[in-house]
Amino acid sequence: MDSLQERAARVEALGVLSGFRREFYECLTRRADVLFEVADAVLCTAGPVVSLPELSLTGVHRRGHGAMYDALAEGRIDVARLRIALAGLELPRGADGQISIALDVTPWPRPDAECSPGRLHCYRPCRCDGKRQTIPGWPYQVAAALGGGRSSWTGPLDAVRLGPEDDLSTVTVTQICGLLGRMEQSGQWRDGDPPVLFVLDSGYDIVRLTWLLRDEPVRLLGRVRSGRTFYHPPGRRRGEHPGRPPRHGEAFRLADPATHSTPVQETTSVHDRYGTVTARSWSRLHPRPERRGAWAGHRGQIPTVEGSLIHLAVEHLPGNRTPKPVWLWHSDPDATTHDIDRLWRTYLRRFDLEHTFRFLKQTLGLTRPRLRHPEQADRWVWLILAAYTQLRLARPLAEDLRRPWEQPLTPHQLTPGRVRRGYPRVRRTVGTPARTPKATRPGPGRPKGRTSTPAPRHPVGKKHNRTDTTPQGTAKTNL
Repeated sequence: MDSLQERAARVEALGVLSGFRREFYECLTRRADVLFEVADAVLCTAGPVVSLPELSLTGVHRRGHGAMYDALAEGRIDVARLRIALAGLELPRGADGQISIALDVTPWPRPDAECSPGRLHCYRPCRCDGKRQTIPGWPYQVAAALGGGRSSWTGPLDAVRLGPEDDLSTVTVTQICGLLGRMEQSGQWRDGDPPVLFVLDSGYDIVRLTWLLRDEPVRLLGRVRSGRTFYHPPGRRRGEHPGRPPRHGEAFRLADPATHSTPVQETTSVHDRYGTVTARSWSRLHPRPERRGAWAGHRGQIPTVEGSLIHLAVEHLPGNRTPKPVWLWHSDPDATTHDIDRLWRTYLRRFDLEHTFRFLKQTLGLTRPRLRHPEQADRWVWLILAAYTQLRLARPLAEDLRRPWEQPLTPHQLTPGRVRRGYPRVRRTVGTPARTPKATRPGPGRPKGRTSTPAPRHPVGKKHNRTDTTPQGTAKTNL
């Protein structure tokens, strides 16, 4: 019986993978054969992707490296259709069926590409003096669905490149609304289902995002600086004289425990990495809005945005590091209606996206090509995301081709790297929709008498507009 069930599961997984590969091929509207074989070469090459010319030496890439560069320069990808295809796949979910999506920005460093437009000063941690932690490059904001347990797998759904004139909050709202529409269209989310939870880091103005997304079926969970000040709801005006009612109640300073009121919820649990974890939550807290930054152009009175605060205190950190205070903001102002243990564990799952970024860059070569134009970089990013999605779909089909010093893993424990080792065998089973290349001859080359001219130089644009109205500079959490 088990063998029949396993065989049925493999047949179903094979059909899903084959269907996605055909849909991905249909999304390639120009230079489809070359672009599709480039994605296959990324998955079937031995070892990490180092450069584009080396990919052309892979057996699955039946065309020359010139065709590869031509496809990235002149090819076209129907991104809207590919986004719908990604949203229609089975997404990782939590144990309770909750859809949790992480949003984060990862840079494509291009410090020496003076001829490449659209570069920004992207954040990049540095272990030198800790002062200059930026590098010129192309920042990409990636949205990926998170699973319920500790895993290095995520479900990438979307990627947007941030330009010099883009506002981070505006781009984030547009991306979230687009994701909701596609998930509703594909049946991933229906009326009556729990709101979709979006998990963010401290680089986002989560309070303003809460206000901009107040009419959408979403909940936001993100980290806030430990030096901020929030306020309780205002009470009645003191004194006998009439006047304007107050807008803010007592101050709640995160760094001053003396100002902390009695928490609404307090739980204690044991984590295998952090020891005893104590979580406390407060409801109906709001920051003091000021007419500056993102609220500078707001018409009328600046709204008061209420939410819930969650404080985490851990016993220890891996590597005997000193724990730092962690404060989380949840867009639901009623802290008694949700499980704070589930929320902070979901926030820890956000770091699974960091594993995905590392695998995309170090193994699949997300930032390896030296492309000049950002449009070419966009095509390459979508090819890598489609390739990673094929690895996720091929997980039930891949064999554990482990090294002699590695521990054996079950099919449910296979990492993206191990699935990639066995993907060439899976590809031979599913086949390829790409057509056989035609015989051709070398091109004429550069016309006689034509000389090359210096390419125009583009300065590095300013860092994309930050809508956070609070000072920055706090290091990322160690959790």
